[in-house]
Amino acid sequence: MNLASGVGGKIDKSQILSAVEEYEKYHVYYGGQEEERKANYTDMVNKYYDLSTSFYEYGWGQSFHFAPRWKGESLQESLKRHEHFLALQLGLKPGQKVLDVGCGIGGPLREISRFSSTSITGLNNNEYQITRAKELNRITGVDKTCHLVKADFMKMPFSDNSFDAVYAIEATCHAPDAYGCYKEIFRVLKPGQYFAAYEWCMTRAFDPNNKDHQRIKAEIEIGDGLPDIRLTSKCAEALNQAGFEVLWEKDLAIDSPVPWYDPLDTSRFSLNTFRLTALGRFFTRSLVKSLEFVGLAPRGSLRVQEFLEKAGDGLVEGGKKEIFTPMYFFLARKPDYNI
Repeated sequence: MNLASGVGGKIDKSQILSAVEEYEKYHVYYGGQEEERKANYTDMVNKYYDLSTSFYEYGWGQSFHFAPRWKGESLQESLKRHEHFLALQLGLKPGQKVLDVGCGIGGPLREISRFSSTSITGLNNNEYQITRAKELNRITGVDKTCHLVKADFMKMPFSDNSFDAVYAIEATCHAPDAYGCYKEIFRVLKPGQYFAAYEWCMTRAFDPNNKDHQRIKAEIEIGDGLPDIRLTSKCAEALNQAGFEVLWEKDLAIDSPVPWYDPLDTSRFSLNTFRLTALGRFFTRSLVKSLEFVGLAPRGSLRVQEFLEKAGDGLVEGGKKEIFTPMYFFLARKPDYNI
């Protein structure tokens, strides 16, 4: 019932189906163009997260990201370790003021705050996710030290040199322009301090002239609210152009003992991630269809489930072909010119 009531976020329940149709028209599958997606990224991404957030939370949990996994490690354990790794790379210390760029419903924010004893500001441009994050912060008791701000990460409402550290977890891939996004992060970060992120990227193996590669990329874009998916090399270039010193960068998917896409691979079965298996998908699809039929879920809910499944299939294919990664990691430093 939480899934049914949450579909559509802040969109009027009677308008869900039309919102789905408007969202789909932005994408290649429905004749949409990349430039249109970039020009209207705020509307497109907001519609996406209004429509998909409750499905994400139902199927994945509160941390909307992937992670490398060790054999014998659960999905939830790997997600926490991935978040701790980021905090350790940033060298977070108790009392520091940290910015989470594109915080979702705040799963990583809460985990990193408790792990590092830092005060974290979560930035998000989706009202429904902000409302949900505030409630979860209150429940877990971090609402006194962690705060949520509704704003566009291309135009942040913060003064220059405001934060001791900045991170982004699979979020700035929604930016229409990597350079513009990184430049804003550079502006609000204190000199001498660090920015770390996990980015969704196409790898060097991606061939833009390969129709199968193009199809996989399009499936990921429509299923994940992306205006475009950049190459890893383009992210590195944008960081340098924005003024950062890139200390190190690596695709962390390469050395993962358990493939990052394993939970989405319907050819495998796991009780720990049952809702993501083929049988779990069938159960969820049947449930949503039934709830929509009796009016407990808004019309259009099943369409959301369908494009999220398409995204899952694209992610698995992209991962198996090694043309896509959700964990291109980098650690960058804002130079301190006074030293």
